[in-house]
Amino acid sequence: MKVTVAGAGYVGLVTSACLAELGHQVTCIDIQKEKINMLQCGHSPIYEPGLEAILEKNLCNKQLHFTTSPHQAYSGADIIFIAVGTPENHDGSADLKYIHVVSHTIAHYIEQDVIVCTKSTVPVGTNELIQQIIESRKPPNLQVEVVANPEFLREGAAIHDFFHGDRIVIGTNHSETAAFMEQFYLPLKIPIMKTDIRSAEMIKYAANAFLATKISFINEMANICKNVGASIEEVAYGIGQDKRIGHHFLKAGIGYGGSCFPKDTKALVQLSGDFKQRYELLEAVINVNNRQQSLPVLKAKETIGSLQGKKIALLGLAFKADTDDVRESAAITIIKELLEAGAVVTAYDPIAIPNARRIIGNAIEYTEEIRQALLNADLALIATDWDQIKHLPLEVYLTHMKEPIVIDGRNCYPLQEIRQYPIIYRSIGRPDLPNTNDTFE
Repeated sequence: MKVTVAGAGYVGLVTSACLAELGHQVTCIDIQKEKINMLQCGHSPIYEPGLEAILEKNLCNKQLHFTTSPHQAYSGADIIFIAVGTPENHDGSADLKYIHVVSHTIAHYIEQDVIVCTKSTVPVGTNELIQQIIESRKPPNLQVEVVANPEFLREGAAIHDFFHGDRIVIGTNHSETAAFMEQFYLPLKIPIMKTDIRSAEMIKYAANAFLATKISFINEMANICKNVGASIEEVAYGIGQDKRIGHHFLKAGIGYGGSCFPKDTKALVQLSGDFKQRYELLEAVINVNNRQQSLPVLKAKETIGSLQGKKIALLGLAFKADTDDVRESAAITIIKELLEAGAVVTAYDPIAIPNARRIIGNAIEYTEEIRQALLNADLALIATDWDQIKHLPLEVYLTHMKEPIVIDGRNCYPLQEIRQYPIIYRSIGRPDLPNTNDTFE
């Protein structure tokens, strides 16, 4: 198949590379010339484990091409995947300006019958709008079918998810198109669900809303556990043993972030409001998450008092491990609150510093060395559960900090290990250490 992917962002790049790996002739188009030049040299503008190796391999064997030319991208395509951004408007709704632009462009440049699949997360009814735009502007002799084909890729595990996903959703009202797309995806051997367009669009929003709800639920439970003296880890494990609940997304911490959950939950609340139906549960989920992100700074103030002039080592900038994405990262919220409190911040992250610097600027110091961040710090605050942080010998907190005080927003360390060291340690939904029953060996 000759496949074109519109958009060289996170979803577009992963989709392009993996479809090329399957043997398709893939052209990825983007309007950012600098990004395309980088990709043509085999360098990925985003960090995703395994992605750059697949890019290099398929560039070399000429299965994968990058361009800024709409004619080159669209004129001979059998399938076009739309993977452009749908950023958040001020009211929380999805901004569809890039969807409009790419739909007009596709209609202008196609020269044969084509299937257009939308990977971008879009409000219900958007694929019908795409169909209308293309139908009104395409050559009259060409047939175009638009399919809702949402992605379910986790940042940090996207390559695995593409090849080993839980399901593929194909949304179309035409049985022949559904059958064609089913054959296209058959080599992946992933369960395929065929449904109508609007249900496919809603599945994406509903899935992200439910996962966000699980995260806020366990974080609210963590706060209750802290108050009553229970361990959130034991509670999460106990309820996760129930197959109706499961263990996924039941890890207490400082909330969700990234490009999907915050944007999609707000868009679904806005969509519900458009029909004069408040989505009160999801509103609460968002409020809990916003509050949770500020919890580490509150714990820091409770532990050492005023933060004015105090050196704080912030460990982790990415919204989660194994990505350089800082969009809606709790670390960014934490940094802003620390600076407002007068703290002096040195931030560690192995990957995400360039992206964080674009947001925070030079108001803080940055380092790719954990020990440098901890040196002479009054307090350490963990915002991302990088392996480099989880596997850091606990002695480093003793040898490098002024006083070993750790606020762990990701519950990186087992309490039984922390108890062996004279570290003041506060985590999420677990007992503070030391407590009155603790003795250091």
